[in-house]
Amino acid sequence: MRKTALLLSVATMAITSPALAQDATASTTTTETTTQDAQVASEATAPADTAADTTEEVSSQGDIIVTATRRSERLSNVPIAVSAVSQEALQNSGATDIRQLSQLAPSLLVSSTGSESNASARIRGIGTVGDNPGLESSVATFIDGVYRSRTGSGLNDLGEVDRIEVLRGPQGTLSGRNASAGTISVITKAPDLNKFGGYAEGTYGNYNNIRLAGAITGPISETLGFRIDGIYAKRDGYYYDVVNDTDYNDRNRIFGRAQLLWEPSSDIRVRLIGDYSHRDEKCCGAVYTDLNEKIDPTPGVPGDYTVNPAGNRIVDIMKGLGAVFPSAGDPYNRRIANSPGRAYSNKTVDYGGSGQIDINLGGASLTSITAYREYNAEGAADIDYGSLDIGYRPDDGNNYRQFHTFTQEVRLNGEALGGKLDWLVGGYYSNEQLQVVDNLKFGTQYGQFAACRVVSGISASPALRDLSAPGCLSATGIAAVNATFGAAAPLITGNLRRLSTLNDLGSSRDVYNQTSNNYAFFTHNIFKLTDRLSITAGLRYTREKKDFDASFQNNNTVCPALQAGSAAGGLGGLLANPALASVAAGIITLGCTGNSSSNLNNVKLNDSLSEGEFTGTGVLSWKPVDALLTYASYSRGYKAGGYNLDRSDLGPAFLASTLANPDASRLRFDAETVNAYEIGLKYSSRQFTFNAAAFRQEFANFQLNTFNGTNFVVQNIQSCKTSLNGGDTDASATTGACANGDTQYGVVSQGVELEAGFYPARNFSVAMGYTFSDTKFRNNLVGSNSGEALDPALFLLAGKQLSNAPRNVVTSSVSWTPDIGSSGLSALFYVDGRLSSDYNTGSDLFVEKEQDAFFVMNARVGLRGADKKWALELWAQNLLDTNYQQVGFNAPFQGAGSQAQVQAFGGVGNQIFTSYLAEPRTYGLTLRSRF
Repeated sequence: MRKTALLLSVATMAITSPALAQDATASTTTTETTTQDAQVASEATAPADTAADTTEEVSSQGDIIVTATRRSERLSNVPIAVSAVSQEALQNSGATDIRQLSQLAPSLLVSSTGSESNASARIRGIGTVGDNPGLESSVATFIDGVYRSRTGSGLNDLGEVDRIEVLRGPQGTLSGRNASAGTISVITKAPDLNKFGGYAEGTYGNYNNIRLAGAITGPISETLGFRIDGIYAKRDGYYYDVVNDTDYNDRNRIFGRAQLLWEPSSDIRVRLIGDYSHRDEKCCGAVYTDLNEKIDPTPGVPGDYTVNPAGNRIVDIMKGLGAVFPSAGDPYNRRIANSPGRAYSNKTVDYGGSGQIDINLGGASLTSITAYREYNAEGAADIDYGSLDIGYRPDDGNNYRQFHTFTQEVRLNGEALGGKLDWLVGGYYSNEQLQVVDNLKFGTQYGQFAACRVVSGISASPALRDLSAPGCLSATGIAAVNATFGAAAPLITGNLRRLSTLNDLGSSRDVYNQTSNNYAFFTHNIFKLTDRLSITAGLRYTREKKDFDASFQNNNTVCPALQAGSAAGGLGGLLANPALASVAAGIITLGCTGNSSSNLNNVKLNDSLSEGEFTGTGVLSWKPVDALLTYASYSRGYKAGGYNLDRSDLGPAFLASTLANPDASRLRFDAETVNAYEIGLKYSSRQFTFNAAAFRQEFANFQLNTFNGTNFVVQNIQSCKTSLNGGDTDASATTGACANGDTQYGVVSQGVELEAGFYPARNFSVAMGYTFSDTKFRNNLVGSNSGEALDPALFLLAGKQLSNAPRNVVTSSVSWTPDIGSSGLSALFYVDGRLSSDYNTGSDLFVEKEQDAFFVMNARVGLRGADKKWALELWAQNLLDTNYQQVGFNAPFQGAGSQAQVQAFGGVGNQIFTSYLAEPRTYGLTLRSRF
């Protein structure tokens, strides 16, 4: 079925000719924009006197200047797999932030989870998943040369850009740590020193979408210029809450950027940038996607399962307690129901400044980039995404993540040996102060819901449950407990009643502080053996140190009582009794799990880690003819280790009444490294471009973040050299360990990337791209380099494709801007498309989180005045209103067990699943003026 859908989508694309804008997006960069392009291209790393040299190069159809190697070079001459997307291509596609780049770059996927400030990017199927600020992104994001440590901090409206470069594969030499999968580099429009100008535009669309944007630029004096960009965006949400009569996933944003550009001479160039953004939005809503209970019809026969015809006992309990499921059966009606009165908002403030100095020293050029940034994101939420009040984060000022970041980079670049050696050396330093404050609480209905969950585990019969009785036991249920547990029955029933009082309690202020200091030294050198044969050699040493401390405050008084020994009226003493352990552990776990438990109250943790790593690259490139570049490369990348900022990994101590010896080192995860190999070619002419790359990337200690319905679990995925005999695919947390030193890389990404651009006429261009990425876990998986057993929730991983890693992606775009008569008027006809094969959106690979193949199309038509002084455009994004999800996940606390677990191990799977959906069709009208 999926193959059929894939073939139909390919046929549709072939007929309509929608297409990607990769290298070929530059086909719109004609002589009309040559001056600005040359300014920004030279600004990035080269001294000002090189700007004139780039003008003719940039004006060539199908080619632009990029700074992927920290030098201004023609894209077709750079022996790296890189896509460069121009401002006009972004504008045509409707992209206003890096999240929408996925439509134009087939190897890139950007998605959002519980907040858009927590977006994650993936290149070639590799990225960092989940809402856990302790993990930095595998795809490094830079804006005007300044590193953004989390993808979400680069997700703001961008204003006008010169281009965005997507570098694929590890970029550890020049981009440093946390670029193990690739880099997104945004280069914004620089001030104009020659004349005053600017633009203004207004947009109105469905969902009451209003977007106002504009900029003004020009000279202050002969040597000083300025530019000011501003954006206001407001839009209704596309989820509707039937309980609270409001919408979710709205837009309410402002953004501003001010710049000064000073060129006192042809040898000195100084660019100062300050920006500020503010968002106050209700994000992100989620719908229920699977409410079924799966059961084993033939116990002892693996592979079988069926949907329980009696329904899901968890759903029945929730409905009995008043929950509604407005999206049941049709998640794409986008109707949700959150708990009445719960605050649900994301407030994000992001601002900072940077200064770049370029100095021509004669025999070399010096570049210095200094930056300071602050980022704060608050996130009050109904964390269970339903109308039953199970869990929430209140809007009381005790729930936020905050980053203060200072960075300094210095590079010296020059030539030697008569121009045969292009050398570059540099140094880098960063200091990041991270604070995460959490206040996750159990809701006002949690206790009774949890008690009923335990009772439903004793027996599926609803006769045992009385939803109005303390402890949820009916008279029949009490009799059944007495018959089953004998003398221990009063202890069981008493603690069920105790559990039912666990309401509106939990974490009041958990604080995680992390200070990261990073410094690095690097060199990147290009040696021309002949006019057509070159060797590139780069090396970087990075030193990373993280200091961590945490403290916990909690008012959950129920949990200690449940954990107490039998003599104290608790259940802790029953855990050693096999006949009672399951029920006792169920009661304790539901009362004392996650960040709402109290077992760490008033506990303080301290730890630190240090690591050093060499990364580098080697490239052999050859141009047999002027139009063709071939290359072969090796590169090594590195992603820093760190701390899981979720207390779940503190381990079995949560079942104890006290935590006498807290060990923060349990929250550590190790550094991720990658060895990558690539061969490629690039062909470029005025009417045709073609790029091809074949790659293999081997990731050791791959950092995997998994949400299991209660907590975030972080493990470094490795493969054991010795067979585990199925120990990594069973339900045990202890089997499947590997001897220390007997591990190897656990993830492989390999495939092919193709890009082509056609420019048969000045006003017509077509671009196409295809990525095949076989990104898989290896077999015999373990959870660390030391060989610890894999978490049992990850039993599906071995030998499977990674989550959010489609094997096949096709993108394409077509743009036609015909002249209308001789008056200077022109029209615009534009369409692009992205076809993705199926993939799983959950890092545990549960089948309930799978996304089938889908196709997304954007389109734009318009009328433009002479010299593009004005334009009126009608546009649509997701024109075909394709339904697809971004990320599926376990609904917090709402059941346990998946279809795959039932098939493999038997038992019952009543976990409810939810999903963050992608945006539906949006459309509107834009009026734009340039002056």
